[in-house]
Amino acid sequence: MPGALYCKIKSADLRLHASWSKPHNRPVAPTSWQKRIRRAETLAVKHPFASEILGFYIHAARFQEGLYQRAERGSVGVPTNVPSAGSGRAQLAGRLLLGPQDAGAAGPLNVPEILRNFPAFLSLLEQSGPALLAQVARVLQSSPESVWSDLLDACWSTTGEPSSPEEFLALAFLQPYAEFARSRVRLQLEGLAQSLCPFCNRKPVLAILRPEGDGGRRSLLCGFCLTEWEFRRIICPGCGQEDHSKLPVYTAETFPYIRVECCDNCQTFVKSIDMTKNGVAEPLVDELASIPLNLWAEEHGYAKLRPNLLGM
Repeated sequence: MPGALYCKIKSADLRLHASWSKPHNRPVAPTSWQKRIRRAETLAVKHPFASEILGFYIHAARFQEGLYQRAERGSVGVPTNVPSAGSGRAQLAGRLLLGPQDAGAAGPLNVPEILRNFPAFLSLLEQSGPALLAQVARVLQSSPESVWSDLLDACWSTTGEPSSPEEFLALAFLQPYAEFARSRVRLQLEGLAQSLCPFCNRKPVLAILRPEGDGGRRSLLCGFCLTEWEFRRIICPGCGQEDHSKLPVYTAETFPYIRVECCDNCQTFVKSIDMTKNGVAEPLVDELASIPLNLWAEEHGYAKLRPNLLGM
């Protein structure tokens, strides 16, 4: 009996030793871009009505991830956590993309590297984009570079809602640069009470409910630079209405974890992704997949507070 026990112990020792001697093959954690892409792939199968738009998003997100990674590689030597400066935050952060040697350049997007990447994005839209965007991309392909530069610079610096397909196209291309620029700036998000993005001053594209105690804490998400900041639950981010009776919330059986938060005062709505009910949701992607909720809200007289980068 002792001999058998000894053999078992020795076998265990050998197994442990073998595990110690193995190289570490830990899986690499997926990037935020890869998480969004995987979620889009899952939702495209689950919701066939959204498969076309999600399929295009997957192509676009893969391209955007490449832009983000190139921006990171090109930022070597640029200081991180640069203090932001009031209303000039987006412009200051944009100039960080140029590198220290170009800090005095006239415009934040006057960058040959960025313009060199634009034709490839236009080609992607021609091949995989919705018909309208594909047509716009085709026209832009034959336009001079000065047209591209003016369009991109105007969309970078203008915080109002986009009103043309060209502007949606440009914002989708610039989104990874905005996300990267925001990552280089130190933002003070605690104690904020504003409904506009504290980085780029744009309206939020959606809301998120994250677990906190026995309930959920609401935050707003900018669809351009992806800044997320806390915002009170019982208040309209569009007009500041606080009367609970004028802030109806609707849900649908297909998307029980997505709330359509409406305001009867300004007649706007924002979709809120409830992470307390679905912890695997990727807010940007799930908001994009819930097309029927947009249609329902619009049929009932509500306008989306700010459309996403695909114009929805």
